[in-house]
Amino acid sequence: MAARIFITGGTGYIGGRLIPALIQRGHSVRALVRESSASKLAAGAVPVVGNALDASTFFGAISPDETVIHLVGTPHPGPGKGEEFRKVDLASIQASVKVAAAGGVAQFIYLSVGQPAPVMKEYIAVRAQGERLIQEAGLTATMLRPWYVLGPGHRWPIILKPIYAVASLIPATRPGAQRLGMVTLDQMVRAILHAVEHPPPTGSSVIVDAHQIGQRAMQLG
Repeated sequence: MAARIFITGGTGYIGGRLIPALIQRGHSVRALVRESSASKLAAGAVPVVGNALDASTFFGAISPDETVIHLVGTPHPGPGKGEEFRKVDLASIQASVKVAAAGGVAQFIYLSVGQPAPVMKEYIAVRAQGERLIQEAGLTATMLRPWYVLGPGHRWPIILKPIYAVASLIPATRPGAQRLGMVTLDQMVRAILHAVEHPPPTGSSVIVDAHQIGQRAMQLG
């Protein structure tokens, strides 16, 4: 069944690939963008002008029957970007949850991050807080937790794949290797599509770890 989508971060690394895939599968897409970025949207998406960090700029813009996909985040997150995580990642999820909760949306899909993990503590803390905000708002939600999404310009961790493969074979390290595994950009897009088309029961939320992202990507028809 075709869904109505409201997406934040639609011009970014994942959003730019996701929107064409959504439209190809028959879903209608509206995307929150700054006026200066509207021309960067993929063809077929309808721009909604606003600031993802400020709920007042798009309050009332989300319809009750829409699925919200929240992709806003700091590009190339690293250990030294704690302040940016709070100003961008946290502020944007606070704004989106506030507007979505007021609109009573069909589903909220959140791109989170694998956790717990031994590094990137500030980034993980902000994403975990985002998950709590969604759950506290009582939204029907799917929260996807990739550790790293491999794709154009995002390939350096591929050298770690043999280490993950070995760790997955050892019982003591298998859970961590699966939880903090890497996924490809195609897998990420397909897992989000799966979430759109297979929402959890109304009022509940599900967490999808890295290895489950791969599984859901394969399950997509």
